[in-house]
This record gives sequence, structure tokens and C-alpha cells, in this order.
Amino acid sequence: MRKVGCISLGCPKNLVDTEVMLGCLCRDGYVATPQINMADVLIVNTCGFIESAKEESIQAILEAASMKRSGSCKTLVVAGCLVERYQKQLLEELPEIDVFVGIREIEKITDLLEAHGKTTKPISDPKYIYNESSPRLLTTHPGTAYIKISDGCSHACSFCAIPKIRGFHRSRTIQSILEEARRMVERGIVEINLVGQDTTVFGSDLGEANALETLVKELGKVDGLRWFRIHYAHPHRLADGLLDAIAETQNCCKYVDVPLQHVNQAILKSMGRGGNKKLFTELVERIRKKIQGVFIRSNFIVGFPGEDVVAFEELQDFITEAQFDHLGVFTYSIEEGTPAYPLGDPIQNRTKEKRMRILMEMQQAISKRRNQELVGKTIEVIVEAPHEETDLIIKGRHSGQAPEIDGNVLIVGGEPKLYTIQNVKITEAHPYDLVGMIE
Repeated sequence: MRKVGCISLGCPKNLVDTEVMLGCLCRDGYVATPQINMADVLIVNTCGFIESAKEESIQAILEAASMKRSGSCKTLVVAGCLVERYQKQLLEELPEIDVFVGIREIEKITDLLEAHGKTTKPISDPKYIYNESSPRLLTTHPGTAYIKISDGCSHACSFCAIPKIRGFHRSRTIQSILEEARRMVERGIVEINLVGQDTTVFGSDLGEANALETLVKELGKVDGLRWFRIHYAHPHRLADGLLDAIAETQNCCKYVDVPLQHVNQAILKSMGRGGNKKLFTELVERIRKKIQGVFIRSNFIVGFPGEDVVAFEELQDFITEAQFDHLGVFTYSIEEGTPAYPLGDPIQNRTKEKRMRILMEMQQAISKRRNQELVGKTIEVIVEAPHEETDLIIKGRHSGQAPEIDGNVLIVGGEPKLYTIQNVKITEAHPYDLVGMIE
């Protein structure tokens, strides 16, 4: 049997693609191995969203190519976003790559491997999105998984290359998602994270009004599903009905991930998104009014063309007022082929980096204050894994902490049971992490 290993880069949506590829290969007789240096077939599933992600992907491909020269690897497969954007260049500059797998070809990976060296190639379906029948080999911690409810994007955010990479927005059916969720629960999953490029537009292409609201309510009826969480909500589509559904559905985490990107009206207009500081302030207030005890996460871009000192100060003021629980800040990355590309990249990198540091230092103080509100309380925590630095600490997360992107609850006492949800009394608070003991 041929062993297959994988390096998966980028977002959780990409990770789902990786898991589908591995599932298809295992179904077809391959054996997955976590030891990539022992793999006969090595897959690098790339991210091509921004410049730093492209650089990371290229570095991973080069490292994989070196394993092909010196290790057991016989076939190097490159998949994902970078293939969609730069397959011709990769083919010319990296002859070590044997097989390319596009985003819409992931379930044809076995055919592509077997056709290696031949001229035949499966035809991509522009409407492709995996479903409940697609094989998947889960690679997340046991107990936690992602479900991709849609793929692609039909928005026109001027900074973003995703529509060119992943194609137009396309949704799965509610029944498909519910069936996959039920199967995951049967496999021991207690927490599901719903992902898509914009989850709030889910179902619109199928003519289903308020589809995400309906999905939330239906997932609330899935026996054994303790938690589920929604990611990537567009700020202009957070309707009251959806917020009410999140608030009223017991197993839906009181967590709203709403990337705002900026608050200055001129910048947002240039980004192709719309909105302003007043509207977003009202949005945050409405979320907190509708969902008691909600945890809110947002993302912002600094250094977009036209962001002067006044616009940046407006963003600072907003973050101070909004008091987000979690925040991500990214420096603007100019991307060829996007509507913003003709604007150039006039703001110096050191200015972008400085602005990012200012916002993150502000947020550290905010996050610590908000975390301190949990000290002395007993909360539910999903218990995940020993800490990387010591087996004396077990890592977990409460329902307001999403995997990988938010902080952790560090469990230092009691009897933790991995991959279950237990009560933890919080004893300490830090900017990102909490400390507690199993009760």
C-alpha cells in the first residue's frame, strides 16, 4: 500500500479540502501517515490568498521537493489556491511537482495520480462543492470538526482574490449539512464549526431565504451535538432573525465572527464593502443586545491605500469603544488581478507593521479585561490536548473561543477527560488565555 502524507496550509476551508482528498485516497487503497518523511505520495495543499501565504506555500513545496530527492517520496502533489492562481508558473519553475489538483478536482485526486505522466485530465465542474457523501479523513482533534456550508464568493471586495481563486458562491443544501453533522456526532464529534467565505449569504443561490437561520435551528435539534459555531459573517447580512436564532438555540455557541475590515467610510467604499463607524457601532450594540453573553470576534486590515492618520485614528477609536473579545489585524497585501491593484501599495511596510502593533497592543489590554470577568466563574470547556510545553497542563476552549484563532483555557488541576466538554472553574486571566481547574 502506498503511504500518503499531507501539508495543509491556510484556512479551515482549505483544511476541509485536505480532509476530502485524504478520504478519497484512503477509500481507494492508500494509507494516510502523519510522518510526511515516510510518505510515498506527499500532498501540499496551498494557500494563495495574500503574499505571506503564497510565500509560506512556496516554501512548503520546496521542502516537499527536497523530501522527494532524499526521502521516500516518489510523487509530489500540489493542490489548492496556489494551483488556481499560478499553475503555469509553478509548472515552469518547479519541475519536481508531479501532479496538480485544482479546488474543484479534489475528489478526482486518485484519477489525477493514476494519470500522472499521461495527457488525460478530469474536467473541473465549476459548480463543485463536496457533500455528505464525500469521503473525509478528519485531521482535527477528536471531538472537533469543521463543516464547509458553501464555497466560493460572489462579492467584489476590492482587496480580495478569492472570487478569482475559488469561483462564484455556491451553497450546499441544508439536508446535506445536517446529514454530515449527524454522521460526525456518531463518530464522537461534540463541536462543529461552520465555515464558508461568507456564511450569511448561505442558501441565497438556491433561492432559500433566511437559510442560515433555518440551518441554525435545525442543527439545534441534532442529538449529541453539544456545540456548533458560525464563522465569517458579513456585517451587512447579520439580520435580527439570525441573531435571534443564535440566541435561542441552546447548542449554538454565543459567538459572532464578523470581519469588518475597517470603519472609515472612504476606506470601506474603496474596499467595495460599504459601511462606516456609526453603522458598525450600532451593529456591535445590536449583537450584544440580541445575544446575551455573546463573544464577538472581528478582523481589520491596516495600510489599505488611502488610509491616512485620520482614518487610522478613527479605527483606533472604534476598537476602544467596541471592546471586542477577539481581534485579528492584518497588513494590506496588494494582489494582482484584484480591483484594488491599480491603487498600488503606497503605504510603507514599516508604517503598516506599526499600525498593526498599535491595534494588537490595544486589544491585548481589552482582551485581558474581558477575560478577567470570567475569573471565579465555572464554565463549560472542551478538553483537547496536552500543552505543547508540558504534559502538566491540558489545553481546552470555552464556547467563546474558536479553534486555532482565539485563546485557550489552560487546565491545571482536576481530572480532565480528553475530547469531552467539562466544567472548569476559572482562576486566572491573561490577554489571550485563561487558567482553571476541572470541577
